[in-house]
Amino acid sequence: MELYIIRHGETDFNRRGIVQGRGVNSDLNEMGQQQARSFFKAYHHIEFDKIITSTLKRTHQTVQAFIDKGIPWEQHSGFDELDWGVNEGREATHEMKEEFHQLTKSWMEGNIHLKFQGGESPIEVNKRQKEVLDLIISQQSELNNVLICMHGRALRLLLCELLQIPLSNMDNFPHSNVSLYRLKFTGESFEMLDFNNTDHFHA
Repeated sequence: MELYIIRHGETDFNRRGIVQGRGVNSDLNEMGQQQARSFFKAYHHIEFDKIITSTLKRTHQTVQAFIDKGIPWEQHSGFDELDWGVNEGREATHEMKEEFHQLTKSWMEGNIHLKFQGGESPIEVNKRQKEVLDLIISQQSELNNVLICMHGRALRLLLCELLQIPLSNMDNFPHSNVSLYRLKFTGESFEMLDFNNTDHFHA
């Protein structure tokens, strides 16, 4: 079984530097739609057995062309973005950026229970992601290729879980809108096949 994991396409919130977490349900902008078309053009030949997205429409819109092919599609809240709490929907001021820097620095130091007021910690996100991942693995005998569309911070945390490394290493996984991580399940563990691949934008 191989997992093709992409981040959603660009939204106006991304472009404007507005914090966009689990509680912000935004649409793709024109650039995001173009990114989605580029990915579809490059990977439409892959025979995906299932599509899994978060419950947020920016992920649905990114893989809509695959959904339109009639591939079975599931939405799972476990793959929603991390909730940034009181910061969601706000423009990233210098002060807020410093707060983000301090929080992510604390996460890298192993303090993954910390979170913004009203938000989620990496541990909490990991817990809900595990439920979806366990479901996927339980169906491995029926699945050869699975397309997953999710969110930046959530994607980083999922990769840590898939590769069985500490969540504090999440920033080892860079990403951009509709960049691809591809992993293969060997029956015992996952191995990385593609790392932050954006070749589809240059095809």
